[in-house]
Amino acid sequence: MQLLENFKHADTFVQMTLGERLAATMYVILLGMGITFTALVLIWAMTALLSKVVQSIEKKSQPAVMPAPKAAASTPAPAVVETAEEDPGELIAVISAAIAASMQTSMHNIVVTSIRRTGDGTPVWGQKGRSDIMNSRL
Repeated sequence: MQLLENFKHADTFVQMTLGERLAATMYVILLGMGITFTALVLIWAMTALLSKVVQSIEKKSQPAVMPAPKAAASTPAPAVVETAEEDPGELIAVISAAIAASMQTSMHNIVVTSIRRTGDGTPVWGQKGRSDIMNSRL
């Protein structure tokens, strides 16, 4: 502590030897870094604690999932519907109708020559945001 007392006054700092100056400088650096590290650890701990509190509150506020009632034995099981492969002619007709409706014209004025899938240029975070918005509406 004597080093710090000499370190805070400019006239006593000049009288200190090089070793004392270096020792006082290192002491101040370590003290500053230690306080900063301690503050960051406390902030991290408080954030982790608040995260657990919020998670426990969210778990309590979620409605309990009720199991679906079991069907009676006399009720027939629903039939499994298998989807057939898409007919390309049907797909072209649907796309032509959609284009005609958006352009407010007749389907006779539109000729679809080829259909190609294009990649979605939306970044992953954009797709995730859209799905979160859509899921929140349910």
